[in-house]
This record gives sequence, structure tokens and C-alpha cells, in this order.
Amino acid sequence: QVQLVESGGGLVQAGGSLRLSCAASGSIASINNMGWHRQAPGNQRDLVASITSRGTTRYADSVKGRFTISRDNAKNTVTLQMNNLKPEDTAVYFCNADLLASSGGIYYRRDYWGQGTQVTVSS
Repeated sequence: QVQLVESGGGLVQAGGSLRLSCAASGSIASINNMGWHRQAPGNQRDLVASITSRGTTRYADSVKGRFTISRDNAKNTVTLQMNNLKPEDTAVYFCNADLLASSGGIYYRRDYWGQGTQVTVSS
């Protein structure tokens, strides 16, 4: 059983910072891409940032220069440092991992998602 657990959301004023963390646990053989997505009410879930196992990063245009994604491969964690937050960053943030898991000697690759953490930025 694989789980992704997020932490670090909350309420912050515009211009402030938050740090989101996500830890993957369970029968994990390897993790390929990890990332953060967000979904505001009435909107679709969109990619915020992603990072490959080798550290190559990708950002949505709206967060470039403000957000930084990083990961610790030894700990199976991914972190999103969010600076200069804006009210339009308000959303539920979801951690995502494309990983190879094992069960009963069988390996399978699939996407896993965390439960989401609320980020609210007040103006």
C-alpha cells in the first residue's frame, strides 16, 4: 500500500510564504516524476510544478520565479517552497508521484495522489 501525505498548507497574507511537503511511503521500488497540482473551486486541477528523479524541474508560468520545487530521493519526499504568494494562488494543493510499487513480488507503475492541503492567500 502506497500513501502520499501532504503537510504545510494554511492561511497567509499576500506577499507571504508557505512551504508544502509531501512524503511517499509504502512498498515503493522507485519514484519517477513528483509534482504539485492545485485546484481552485470550479476549476480543473492544474500542474504547478514537477521534478524528475534527476532533478529537472518544470513550472507553470504563473508561479515561475516565486515557487521552488525540490525532492529528497533518499526520503521519498517532495517540497514546494512558495514565496510572494498571491490571492490567485488560493487552492487545494495535491502532491503527485509517478512511481514503481511492489506487491507480492509483482511490480507495477502508476500515479499516486495525496489527499490535498488547503492554501488560502488573503489580500
